[in-house]
Amino acid sequence: MLSFLAYITWNTDPILAKLGPLTLRWYGLLFMSGFVFGTFILSHIYKSERTSPRWVDVITIYMLAGTILGARLGHVLFYDPDYYLTSEHFLEIFKIWEGGLASHGATLGILLACWLFARNNKFDYLWVLDRIVIVVALGGAMIRMGNLMNSEIVGEPTDKPWAFVFVRDAQHFQPATQPLPPGAVLVSPKPVVEADGSKTYQVLPAGTPVVPGSTMMAVPRHPTQIYEAAFCIFLLILLYSMWNRTKDRTPRGLLFGLFVVLLFTQRFLGEFLKENQEGFEDKLPLNMGQILSLPLILVGLWVLLRAGKDPKNPYGYAPRDLDEEEANNKKAIKV
Repeated sequence: MLSFLAYITWNTDPILAKLGPLTLRWYGLLFMSGFVFGTFILSHIYKSERTSPRWVDVITIYMLAGTILGARLGHVLFYDPDYYLTSEHFLEIFKIWEGGLASHGATLGILLACWLFARNNKFDYLWVLDRIVIVVALGGAMIRMGNLMNSEIVGEPTDKPWAFVFVRDAQHFQPATQPLPPGAVLVSPKPVVEADGSKTYQVLPAGTPVVPGSTMMAVPRHPTQIYEAAFCIFLLILLYSMWNRTKDRTPRGLLFGLFVVLLFTQRFLGEFLKENQEGFEDKLPLNMGQILSLPLILVGLWVLLRAGKDPKNPYGYAPRDLDEEEANNKKAIKV
């Protein structure tokens, strides 16, 4: 094993800063940065196709609502309905700051949000989706890096030299053995509870005696968050390059169909490297992420095979109102 690739012990605090009663978390910052940077990319795309960038502000509001609501409801309905859909815990559905967001639910929320935006503002639905998936790829990368900062959605144990040892992922600690597996670290069995209720597990010094049945360890695991973030960046570059070659003559549905097929195929395959998020998944032939990916792959293939084949509407349509807006602005300046 190369000495400079001898595993990475990941013990990063998910809290970036505390400002009085407010707590700024890495996840929230990265989540919102996807929307912020995405607006710049989408504005450039709209301007290039002579569509007013003012529509970007409108669709961003739709997207933000669709992403958050869809992701939260997806987690509630797909992963833990028995807990949330009871009178005792129903109000916890609204506590999104406590975690519990599902990417498949976010996908459905985005599809609905884009449909509402297109219907209400006279855009072609697939035209909207073909452009929005470019920035969704960026947002996906940012969210997965947020998952990394939270030490969540971790991979299976591995001996790969780039593996991460997630010291804060208490859900997947293992009983310590003697000798320790390569790269593993001992962690305190009892957490330190912070003022905000978060828990921190301390790394024990090397040579700490192992007490059978009580001493725990964190072992090297696949950093699946980084794998998925890197794949989303690849999708961003690929889709933007394809759009940049054809722009307003991009075959209707091509970018959306390709995005869905590639993203959820990667998600399906990548789940083999992940730990299951909920206990009930251990009893299934495929985990929930894989089950939910299959119908989306089929939808993507269907759209991809039909891309640009409608002779009456091969490229989609959108209001080409930028020239008019610029002309009105010039008149306003003269007045």
